[in-house]
Amino acid sequence: MTGPVPELPGVPARLGRRILGQALPALGVLAAEPIYLLWDTAVVGRLGPLELAGLAVGALVLATVSTQLTFLSYGTTARSARSFGAGDPAGALREGVAATWIALGVGAAILVVVQALGGPVVRAIAGGSDIAAAAQGWIRVAAWGIPLILVAMAGNGWLRGLQRPRPPVAFVVAGLGLSAVLCPVLTHGLLGAPALGLPGSAWANLAGQCVTGTAFLVTLVRSRPSGTPIRLFLAPRRAVMLAQLRLGRDLIVRSLSFQVCFVSAGAVAARVGADAVGAHQIAMQLWNFVSLLLDSLAIAAQTLVGAVLGAGRLDDARRIAVRVTAWSAAAAFVVAVALAATSGVLPHAFTDAGGVLRAVVVPWWFLVAMIPVAGVVFALDGVLLGAADASYLRTTTLAAALIGFLPLIWLSYGFGWGLAGIWSGLAVFVVLRCVAVVWRVRGREWLRQTDESDRVATDTAQ
Repeated sequence: MTGPVPELPGVPARLGRRILGQALPALGVLAAEPIYLLWDTAVVGRLGPLELAGLAVGALVLATVSTQLTFLSYGTTARSARSFGAGDPAGALREGVAATWIALGVGAAILVVVQALGGPVVRAIAGGSDIAAAAQGWIRVAAWGIPLILVAMAGNGWLRGLQRPRPPVAFVVAGLGLSAVLCPVLTHGLLGAPALGLPGSAWANLAGQCVTGTAFLVTLVRSRPSGTPIRLFLAPRRAVMLAQLRLGRDLIVRSLSFQVCFVSAGAVAARVGADAVGAHQIAMQLWNFVSLLLDSLAIAAQTLVGAVLGAGRLDDARRIAVRVTAWSAAAAFVVAVALAATSGVLPHAFTDAGGVLRAVVVPWWFLVAMIPVAGVVFALDGVLLGAADASYLRTTTLAAALIGFLPLIWLSYGFGWGLAGIWSGLAVFVVLRCVAVVWRVRGREWLRQTDESDRVATDTAQ
């Protein structure tokens, strides 16, 4: 079924408001966890360096696991938005049900693996020291929240697809708010609570994840069409789940390409020396910060493009692509100018080590040059994800890593090019991706993306 979508009226007049209406809540969700992690780090840091190191190792394991499964958010957004735009909100909800079942199933499997192998993994990372013992105690508790983390990812996806970006902000903030309160109470034994030390941080995390995950589950059940029995509504639909897993396969490969690039960059920087590592870390943290801003606009593009393509409004999809890209590029340019203007001041906020300050000059200016290009890349990534063009993004991202980044990074290591070589590789990686997505969006193939599995899933559901 296609036709007009009242919630997305004529695009040009109110497009700016639509973009902001999606981007600002997305930015809130994206920023909430890093802010909480800073608080968690500060609380645990007062226990001592051993506990802080244990938290760092344990959190790295948890973050690595969850990062590879972002398809539950991005893939579900694209598929549910297309159903919503086609005038089939029930189909959009079916995508949410399927994604939630996948989240619970995959999350349970990962939980078993982490509980069984968490010890050897953290010992491999930390070198079998007291740090590994501390990290293992933290991860054994925190791992119970993995299924709930994945449920929240799926919930973000289907609610964005249904053009309801605000509830996820409330759910995430409520959960993290509870964790923020419990973290010092359980870690340091405040208000008469037992002082659990580092595991107290993990218990606080788990409590917050229970709140957030439960909120998404309850909202999903309450959103079922009127008169539909809960049992029928929540029944797993194999065709829909398989379609989501196929999309997830492409997004996981894309995500792994990013991880290989950034891990390789960090590994080569570590072999250059301590000052290089510190400088690289400062530049990468700034890159991560900019990514939050740009990713919120990409999510807005994904949500809106998915909806209008579901309604068959191809011209509107192009208008959204142009507008979001212009906004993202402009925002990136402003950030780049700000970093350039503060290049002699801002690095001192991170460190007072002279060697690091001298070394950071190189990645700093690479970063300034890369950010405007990244503004285009992030926006058009979102556009193509909304168009269910994940296989193209998978292939081009992997090619950019294999052809552009990895050769330069290892040549940098072999010939001693240092940070200049490392960041040249990152810059080429971003530029190649930019060329790929611009070329794709200038054509028409992305507008004709019709996932065969969408039709199969719809036919099965009907």
